[in-house]
Amino acid sequence: MRKKLALAITGIATAFALTACGSSDPSADATATLDPANPVTIKVGASPVPQSDILNYIDENLAKDAGIDLDVVEIDDYVTPNTSLNEGTLDANYFQTEAYLKTETEEKGYKFAHGAGIHVEPMTAFSKTFKDPKDVTEGTTVLLNNDPVNQIRGMRVLEAAGLLKNIADDDSILTVQDDKDKNPLSLKLKDANAEQVVQYYKSDDSIGVAVINGNFIVQAKLNKDEILAQESGDNNPNANFLTWREGEETPAIKKLDELLHSDEVRAYIEKTWTDGSVIPAF
Repeated sequence: MRKKLALAITGIATAFALTACGSSDPSADATATLDPANPVTIKVGASPVPQSDILNYIDENLAKDAGIDLDVVEIDDYVTPNTSLNEGTLDANYFQTEAYLKTETEEKGYKFAHGAGIHVEPMTAFSKTFKDPKDVTEGTTVLLNNDPVNQIRGMRVLEAAGLLKNIADDDSILTVQDDKDKNPLSLKLKDANAEQVVQYYKSDDSIGVAVINGNFIVQAKLNKDEILAQESGDNNPNANFLTWREGEETPAIKKLDELLHSDEVRAYIEKTWTDGSVIPAF
């Protein structure tokens, strides 16, 4: 039976909620054979949209015949999925990109492995004020994500739209803000947590442009007519993938990763997100 738990984002409450759910020891699945009559449960932490939607589609349509049962744990932030996987309260997670995982691993010493890319959520610049990048005026306030990986992705979107120039991989809003060569319109660059960017965009009319992650775009049901510029999906290195602890790719996790790359999942993604906010990466 599929289970689903929406978590609070902070501190002890989050840790307790994960532990209280009662995940079985992941090592117990190491030699398990997959039997549809006796499915192996996998507890997977995932962002609500689209990751949780994709996992729930698998759980409802493909998992039973494959001998697995998914316990999908919805997590609204970008920190808890990895800390919980590291602590052993999740068997796997599905929410991050290669660049984000690399940064997290360097900072926190995680020992994780992961599968191939499943989908891309293109970073998209929205504006309620401007219809075309050429219309953006000098000094416009622009809001980006505050994590380094997605911030540089956002600035690349703005660069492709002609609003920024000569952006380097190690740039941030601090290095770009007062650099006339990189910020010729003297845009007022601000940042916030990824999950807050869309909230500020919707509520604060002083924000002329906001660059938003694809999953938050879907959740917030933003107006497609407000799209100013969007990251290309072609050869995009920012695909999301399934992640698990190094050395713990159980038969059940391996099967889940196979299903995540199935023709059925590809078709589901293409039929569900017809606006291009989520696109297959395989």
